[in-house]
Amino acid sequence: MQDIARVAECSQSTVSFVLNANTSVKISDKTRKRVLEIARDLGYRPSAMQALQDRSGGRDAIAFVIDKMTTSPEGVVMLDGVRQVARARGALVLTAETDGDATLEERTLTMFRDLGVQAIIYACIFTREIKIPDAVREARMPVILINCYTAGGEFPAVVPGEIAGGHRATNALLAAGHRRIATITGESFMEAAQDRLQGYRNALATADIPFSPELVIAGDWSPSAGYRGTQELMELDVPPTAIFCQNDRMAVGCYEALKEMGLRIPEDISVVGFDDEEITRHMSPPLTSLILPSRAMGRWAVEQIIREGGETDERQGALVKLECALVSRDSVARPARG
Repeated sequence: MQDIARVAECSQSTVSFVLNANTSVKISDKTRKRVLEIARDLGYRPSAMQALQDRSGGRDAIAFVIDKMTTSPEGVVMLDGVRQVARARGALVLTAETDGDATLEERTLTMFRDLGVQAIIYACIFTREIKIPDAVREARMPVILINCYTAGGEFPAVVPGEIAGGHRATNALLAAGHRRIATITGESFMEAAQDRLQGYRNALATADIPFSPELVIAGDWSPSAGYRGTQELMELDVPPTAIFCQNDRMAVGCYEALKEMGLRIPEDISVVGFDDEEITRHMSPPLTSLILPSRAMGRWAVEQIIREGGETDERQGALVKLECALVSRDSVARPARG
């Protein structure tokens, strides 16, 4: 620490506060970053990290870094998929949640890079294009992206096939004979909502059914949005005979609204959800839904890292879309009216 303090032109106590992540004393971001950079250049390692590195050199560890996990079941399921494959191959999984904080994210990724982990898996809860942090770009190890991608396609990435999923959900209703099909969307700025809506429109076009804007209700993924959206749809002069709720939580609200109106599912109206959450199995009737492949994406990411001879997939930068499979249950039937 004396060496770092001398090069950084600060006190040894400042170095100590920075290296031990002590926030009780206010230290500027510029000073904190400079101390960390010099520490890395001089080969400094905190004792706990050094002990792990001495034992394995980080070679048996995979870092899983995600923006949100504690508030989202999808993140936990992703991690579960990562652990399943990693455990079978004898690899450790080191997990960190950054809460979308750019500074914390940079520090976390720098720590894993300096530890010399076997690979870094970088994940997002909401599908989106990202700008890769410098700590990832500088890493001399495989980097795999889950549920996100870069414009330049520098790293292998995996996302759900949302457009195909929206098409599949709508097509399930078309196959049952429905022609007036409504949808309640997620928030329009999100790629998942945009793609699921595009899939809905594609399915209608394929079936030669004109798109009707009045059958598309903007929601926000919540049960309340599903409840309000269903009320609005059923007040139309010609209500839909089927509703595609673009996630299962909105389908919960949809069910409640329909039952309050005295409508039976699926005898009077059919409903399809998306994500295949645990609750779908216990709704009355059980909800037809599509699987969001969170676990499969986690498994895929590790499979790209751990291959025969330790080589990663040669398709660096390839964007892979995993299928959102349909799970048919009892919420879809032929329409009672045209």
